[in-house]
Amino acid sequence: MQLLMNFIDESKQLNQAPFALKLDYHPQRGRFKIIHQGLMIPNLPAPLHYLNFLSIIGQPNIPMLRNQDAIHTTALDTATVIASCSAHMAGQYSSYSIENDCHFKSNFYQFSDKETLQGSFPFFRLTRKDDELSFDLNIQTTPIISHFTKLKLGIFDHWSLLCRCKGDVNYKGQHYSLDEMGSFEYARAINLPYLPLCFFTYQIINLNNQRQLLLAQIRNNFNHIVQSRIYLRDAQTSQAEMFDENVYFKVLRVYPKVTTPNHQEMYLPREFTWTFQNGNRKIQINAESRGDYKFGLAAGYVGSFKYYVNIDGIEETGESGYCEYIDCRPLKWQEKKNEEKKLDETVNIVPCALKK
Repeated sequence: MQLLMNFIDESKQLNQAPFALKLDYHPQRGRFKIIHQGLMIPNLPAPLHYLNFLSIIGQPNIPMLRNQDAIHTTALDTATVIASCSAHMAGQYSSYSIENDCHFKSNFYQFSDKETLQGSFPFFRLTRKDDELSFDLNIQTTPIISHFTKLKLGIFDHWSLLCRCKGDVNYKGQHYSLDEMGSFEYARAINLPYLPLCFFTYQIINLNNQRQLLLAQIRNNFNHIVQSRIYLRDAQTSQAEMFDENVYFKVLRVYPKVTTPNHQEMYLPREFTWTFQNGNRKIQINAESRGDYKFGLAAGYVGSFKYYVNIDGIEETGESGYCEYIDCRPLKWQEKKNEEKKLDETVNIVPCALKK
């Protein structure tokens, strides 16, 4: 499966190329019916720990990205938004009719009277008006880019820019000032009939010395790895590295099984690891979830975690990594027994998420 993706996905080559002077960034138009925008900010003080804004405009025919429960008109008329932090929340997730509730144009995106994202490269402003969690953030993007996906024929594009975020956050009447690195993201896709992508995990860690670590894995409904990557970005040197060989992700312990509003059963990770080693380079991440998972990202959850990171012998620890996790695989892949672990490690390039 990874070999097939390497043939149709041009993102690996793009990650080795200079920064593109012009990036695609627009609402639904022409054949592009699915649009995603995201801002994720880890490394915030308690009780926030992280802050995110994620929109999916149009519901795709991809299990891990489709929130069927959110559709009240049609799939392509449905926009979902999650805006959350680590602290307890009840109203982090919203579903909108694009025609009735939203107003979109190239430099202005308004979701009802709640969330607004406006601007153009490199300056954006993101606001949210809500009694529980509100914010007003100024975003400055940098030319440090990571290409997650770039399928041939313009079927699907997904990129991330390292950014700096400054502004104000209010959570239940408490005010917090924010000045931190984040990730500003955008994706666009045609409305494919079906794509059997069922597992997705994505983590962000802000490191010392203005560095940022991105970790991502995608699997299909047969548990085959589609993509498994680590991205290391450095704001001081304006450099970005990508590692996509010998990248291992493993879940060590899980929480009790949950059932989503879409009646999907899944196990959320309590402890997990990432490892990479190639030549003189070595990366090790050990993570422990804070247990603050919130539903509303496509068909899954967002949350935060404590972590230990070792990059080429340099160690760091932290309290506030950011995590996205969606698992729509059949339960037989989620509930594998301990004795099956060794077999998985011999037949798969990357170990799958396991229940222990």
